[in-house]
Amino acid sequence: TTFPALSPVAWSTFATGVSPARHNIFDFLDRSLKSYQPRLSSARVGQPERVLRLGRFRIPLSRPAIELRRKSQPFWKILGKLGIGSTILRVPITFPPEKFDGRLLSAMATPDLKGTQGSFSQFTTRVEKATYENGSRYPLRRGADGFDGEIEGPEDTFVEGSPMLRIPFRVARLGSVFELRVEGRRCRLDPGEYTGWQRLTFRTAIGVKVNGMARFLLTETEPEFSVYMSPINIDPERPALPISHPPYYAAYLANLLGSFATVGMAEDTWALNEGVIDEDAFLDQAYGIFEEREAMFLHALESTRRGVVACVFDTSDRIQHMFYRHLGASDRHAMVIEEMYRRMDALVGETLPFVDSGTALFVLSDHGFCAFRRGVNINSWLRDNGYLHLRNGDRESGSFFEGVDWSRTRAYGLGLGGFYLNIKNREARGVVSSGREAEELKHEIMGKLAALRDADGATPIRTVYETATLYRGPYLEAAPDFIVGYNEGYRCSWEGAVGKVAEAVLTDNPKAWSGDHCVDPVLVPGVLFSNRKIAADDPGIEDLAPTALNLFGVAPPPWMEGKALL
Repeated sequence: TTFPALSPVAWSTFATGVSPARHNIFDFLDRSLKSYQPRLSSARVGQPERVLRLGRFRIPLSRPAIELRRKSQPFWKILGKLGIGSTILRVPITFPPEKFDGRLLSAMATPDLKGTQGSFSQFTTRVEKATYENGSRYPLRRGADGFDGEIEGPEDTFVEGSPMLRIPFRVARLGSVFELRVEGRRCRLDPGEYTGWQRLTFRTAIGVKVNGMARFLLTETEPEFSVYMSPINIDPERPALPISHPPYYAAYLANLLGSFATVGMAEDTWALNEGVIDEDAFLDQAYGIFEEREAMFLHALESTRRGVVACVFDTSDRIQHMFYRHLGASDRHAMVIEEMYRRMDALVGETLPFVDSGTALFVLSDHGFCAFRRGVNINSWLRDNGYLHLRNGDRESGSFFEGVDWSRTRAYGLGLGGFYLNIKNREARGVVSSGREAEELKHEIMGKLAALRDADGATPIRTVYETATLYRGPYLEAAPDFIVGYNEGYRCSWEGAVGKVAEAVLTDNPKAWSGDHCVDPVLVPGVLFSNRKIAADDPGIEDLAPTALNLFGVAPPPWMEGKALL
């Protein structure tokens, strides 16, 4: 795996054969150097630069800017220039899709229709309010023969103030049966069973239609009534943003195989974290997405005579994240992870008939897994040790550094992998001089962090890495100054990842998300299986890109850091 052992970092290295300092992806999040605000590291979706104002209406005169932040070239683009085609299915950090001689369906970082990384909805008759991370609760109004609600969609950017677009819907009670009615269509709602993908068309003030789709799940009927709705996925047949290359490829797959999830993190881990769906509903959803992916993959194998077919199955990652706490338990979910691996093995079995003497088969993961029992808030530790200060002497801050006194703050944490110094002339309100002062501060912080102990004497942090010693490249300046190698059982806390200073440095992890890999990379290596003998004693994920080129007789470019494995 990579340093850090995070999926966007590792899969970018898989694709390009270079380290993070050469492909510019260091975490899920990075920060604005002007405002310190977090933002998605891999992609930017901006507003149109030119807009015509007509009263309350806003008419765009240019397209919104959509930018892939990953740098360097993936191996399939190099092969495409030589006439060797590839089908790349759901490999992370491919949104927006790049043009190349081949076919690609985007994955991680592909937003939902609301522009988030996946926001679920809960419609309920419960009157108490609830605040969910990555989701919202909406009221259902009881009627004589059912329930009424509104689906909240994307903003209407054609109107001043950008109000939310909404679609009314009704759940009709027909005796003991419930029926979802939305936009003139009807669909039966059976408790505990997902509907198929339901198309949703939001109409803006000027008549432009924005198309999405979602699945619904009836989660309770008495005494309260509640319905879960998945994040509103971009409709692959009418995509509001580019999600495939060529642009028609997503629609081609949907017409051939049926609608499929398009949001980057398709499995709704947050709905399970928040208790809006239960473990069984999550498993049904995860395996439904797996089957969608499996159909695409097998179709690509059947239709490819020469070239590359690459497909990422997220099921093993998501199920381990959410069910790790059941390992070794005596409950009915104790074997969920083992059963998942049996299904992954069966998938390899389905692949083998396509493998002949002229075909190389690799099965790999981008990282391993371990338990996540306790969270470490680096920002709270920096506060306690005098490196981060809050205004008015406060002990706690809001998310996204709300309340931080930057004039006295020398270091701060953001994201799952590391943290930063507040450097003069780099950050807008930096106070630490680059050079000797920064180097001395780095080693001081590293030494003190290594001494952190939990209440039982355990060591939460195994190693703190100075990023500049790990890799070299043109984007090193954008990297965190430190990468934290947590010990097994520990990880960056949920609050610390989004720039929040909490009261305690060390806290229990209360969420269903109980397994993780955001630890010292040496503790969670990925796996690599091959039907051809591997020549390297210690292969790395950076070696797959040059290996793919080498298999087609293409010399890897000199900027690739990986080495061919065969």
